Amino acid sequence: MSQKVNKVVLAYSGGLDTSVILKWLKETYQCEVATFTADLGQDEDFEAVKKKAAQQETTEIFVEDLREEFVKDYVFPMFRANPLYEGYYLLGTSIARPLIAKKQIEIANQINADAVSHGATGKGNDQIRFELGYYFHNPDIHIISPWREWDMNSRESLVQYADQNGIEIQKDKRGEQPFSIDENILHSSAEGKVLEDPSQEAPEYVYSRSVSPYDAPDMPEEVSIEFKSGDACSVNNVSMSPFEILKKLNELGGKHGVGRIDLVENRYIGMKSRGVYETPGGTILYHAHRAIESLTLDKEAAHMKDGISPKYAELVYNGYWFSPERDMLQSMIDQSQINVQGRVNLKLYKGNVIITGRQSDKSLYNSDLATFESDNVYSQKDAEGFIKLNALRLRGKK
Repeated sequence: MSQKVNKVVLAYSGGLDTSVILKWLKETYQCEVATFTADLGQDEDFEAVKKKAAQQETTEIFVEDLREEFVKDYVFPMFRANPLYEGYYLLGTSIARPLIAKKQIEIANQINADAVSHGATGKGNDQIRFELGYYFHNPDIHIISPWREWDMNSRESLVQYADQNGIEIQKDKRGEQPFSIDENILHSSAEGKVLEDPSQEAPEYVYSRSVSPYDAPDMPEEVSIEFKSGDACSVNNVSMSPFEILKKLNELGGKHGVGRIDLVENRYIGMKSRGVYETPGGTILYHAHRAIESLTLDKEAAHMKDGISPKYAELVYNGYWFSPERDMLQSMIDQSQINVQGRVNLKLYKGNVIITGRQSDKSLYNSDLATFESDNVYSQKDAEGFIKLNALRLRGKK
């Protein structure tokens, strides 16, 4: 501890780590601590979270309903880019951190706190995502990262600290929880303990929001999604808010075992980690969005967009949501989405999203040109010159 702190806003979940941090901050810094919990659509009893914070004599307890803002201003803009980190990960945890950081700084400003704190470990990506967001919104904010300061280095040591200080923790947190979970409306992720050996199949109990594809219904379910300017606006002809759309797609996808991913990823901080992700609604949205783009995006625009999508995904994964380079890419992507509108029909079947049709009044598909039958709009002889021109640099080079 090198700086006097009067009041801290702690990103608080009520779990083992942040419950211990709440006590440790008061004890170590002799300061007031306010808690902030973000409702991003996760399955959480927020009244219980507030009650738990109050049990530690916390007087300023904030729980913010950010569900619509999260999907409308963060998830949907990100999905316009078709982002996949390392070809698989739909960035469910990554995209949540910028909004949490933003709101945490807003609360710190509101209550005149001079510091913020989080429960991310010194081995992970979240410490970077949180703190880049903090510094963007308040360059002078003091950040306390307990995992980089205290001498507790394991879950067992946290449980011992909690017991010594009368901090109530759930029984499944007493060193017995087989993995770590992060949740929001976009996804659920699990990592650690039983998942640390990447050669071993993840146990079925790791999954919380989808049935196994083996147990999914034996008949496919038909779904239609309407898009406007690149964003989904209705499901099965029912207009919904962004949050409600994602919630509905989660229900449909989870029922059919859609969106399970088991991968070993490269963390920004330099190590590999194994994670198991469930993104049922997001997976449906990803495939449907690509389908409507295939009909409405110009070839070169589509290929350029595919070229920048991995970079966009990397920026989000590494915590650079508020960076000028992400803003630049977002502007280009949003420009590409002006005519991305129409309907996509698909089927969900045992873990699969099967595109069955797409239509749009902005369609660039011309059946008169594409037909293999006779036509009067295309001379096949023209292809000979096209091929010869493109072969100029290849002929005689071997």
